[in-house]
Amino acid sequence: MTVRVCGYAGVWVCGGAEVWPYGRGRDDDGGGGDEMRRSPCLLVLLPLLSLPLLPLLAACAGPEGLESDGRARDVKAPLALWPGSSPAPLAREDSPTARKPVRGVPRVPSGSMADADPLAVVAADLTAEGRRPPAPKAVRRPVLHDLTGDGKPDLITAVDLDPRNSELRVYSVQHAVVTRVLVLRAVLAGVELAAGHLSVREPTKDPRYVAVTDYVWDGDSMALWDLTLDDPRKHLTRQVRGTRPAGGGPSGGGPAGGGPAGGGP
Repeated sequence: MTVRVCGYAGVWVCGGAEVWPYGRGRDDDGGGGDEMRRSPCLLVLLPLLSLPLLPLLAACAGPEGLESDGRARDVKAPLALWPGSSPAPLAREDSPTARKPVRGVPRVPSGSMADADPLAVVAADLTAEGRRPPAPKAVRRPVLHDLTGDGKPDLITAVDLDPRNSELRVYSVQHAVVTRVLVLRAVLAGVELAAGHLSVREPTKDPRYVAVTDYVWDGDSMALWDLTLDDPRKHLTRQVRGTRPAGGGPSGGGPAGGGPAGGGP
């Protein structure tokens, strides 16, 4: 006798005997019996449906099945505006990392920017560009730190042009000549020194992120090492925990990105 359950047929198999579920039993030797065995049983189901009938079963699925959201939107390539117009390439002398000797300042035989006057260097550099020398209070406290890897400190400072914009300026002594190796006009959200790298943090149009530009000396000039986005909230957390990168130079200069010369941060 067979049992039909939802289109399937099967028998109860208990140990070594087949137990028929309607009160009719059969021992291993084929003898009949009227009492069902009470041992644990396993229902062996023998599918009677063939593959062509599977779609019919699928039609019985509940309303939680796949549903169509309608026709997919057509994908189109972006439309470029003014494809024939592009900016002129940046001239080498206009690069922020272009090396430029500073005229009008004494030579430095020692090769150390610690022996140069920071305010005089900045004033001479701006004058050579046809600009007025900055007011002393607009020049941030100078930082002496070896960026070029020659064991002698270089000069890192910044000129505040207005309450928002500043110019970061880095000077080094090259063959006894005071030389500007980096000038960058930006909104300085932060300037950091770490492992020979100079990192400049600038706000972006998205207040959740700041742009971090990383410069490093490549043996000839300050080269752009990396450009990334950072979460300023995570950066603030690192500072609170005391992991702020060191900004002081070997001669005891203040932290990069500090306040005006002679003032506090």
